[in-house]
Amino acid sequence: MNPFIQFVKDLSDRLGSGFSSLNQNDPSKVAYMRNLEREMKNRDVLDIPFDELNVVVFDLETTGFYPYKGDQILSIGAVKVQGTNILEQDPFYSLVYSDTPPSKEIENLTGITQEMLLGADSLRDVLKDFYSFIKSDVLVAHHANHEKQFMNHATWLALRKNFQHRIVDTMFLTKIAHQDLISLDECCAHYDISIERRHHALDDAKATAKLWVESIQEIKELDFTTLQEVYTYLATSG
Repeated sequence: MNPFIQFVKDLSDRLGSGFSSLNQNDPSKVAYMRNLEREMKNRDVLDIPFDELNVVVFDLETTGFYPYKGDQILSIGAVKVQGTNILEQDPFYSLVYSDTPPSKEIENLTGITQEMLLGADSLRDVLKDFYSFIKSDVLVAHHANHEKQFMNHATWLALRKNFQHRIVDTMFLTKIAHQDLISLDECCAHYDISIERRHHALDDAKATAKLWVESIQEIKELDFTTLQEVYTYLATSG
């Protein structure tokens, strides 16, 4: 079964387990999930044309690189993209509570202080809100392995659920036409994308969303129309 459809099925099966903000006592949410499951059985996200693909581009600020060695999520920022239309008027941003102060290096890098974290919502509540925001949309991130590791760990730690959303790495698109572009700064400089506050989760997410749109428009000119075509090309091009 397609992993995305499997996610929807699993999520529907778990309505009574407290995943995200869904509750089996809310008939409207149960009906929504049933309708969503029926829809996704007939749609493969990899085959949806880029112009019709809805994604959520997100970014995490963290205390380090190793969630399984104690590093934590400090903030989550995200913005929705419908096709090539960035919905900047409806973003997601939240700090995550921690009673452990970030290192001075991380504080200087992100601008996030211990006082800010002490006033933030818990990881559990932030993830609930985030999953309610993204629903079943595909996630997009730059150098997505970092985000995937932290989401895997945090979702299990806070919700006792497996993280099952598909995450698409913007690098999969940029490497088709520009194999020399690696970092977010390099990619944004190439496309003349400005970042208002670097290492701020929401501003980095907005910049990555612009990178996603620019990359889609560029590879469409190379006759790529779906993620499936991108993955197939990368798998066979060596």
